[in-house]
Amino acid sequence: MGRRAWGKTAAQVALGGALTYAGISHLTFARDEFQAQVPSWFPADADAVVLASGAVEIGLGAALLATWRQPSRATVGKIAAAFFVAVFPGNIAQFTEGRDGFGLDTDTKRAVRLLFQPLLVLWALRATRTDRPEPAEPERD
Repeated sequence: MGRRAWGKTAAQVALGGALTYAGISHLTFARDEFQAQVPSWFPADADAVVLASGAVEIGLGAALLATWRQPSRATVGKIAAAFFVAVFPGNIAQFTEGRDGFGLDTDTKRAVRLLFQPLLVLWALRATRTDRPEPAEPERD
């Protein structure tokens, strides 16, 4: 396995572990903190949203930790990326509504956090994408 493959594997394992941990925290010790990210306009009970998103995160994390063959690996990465896009309105709401959570107690901190969401999307896609074949070296006479 080449250096690039090891890096992708490490990135996929790290993301899978992070999602699993975040999902568990949704269901246990950080439920109140995650409720701060549920937009006030969202038409569902904030605790139910936190529990459901926690279950989804555990499932995505487990899938990232267990899926290694293509094209399934890339599919799981795309689903994880879509999840990060789907929860982004909650992060925006936390900023626009000035809700504290996870130490994000100023507008500056909440705004900086918004910048990291696209990085999560890229992380999910890059760690799981189909390897491109290495370019062939030109033949030498």
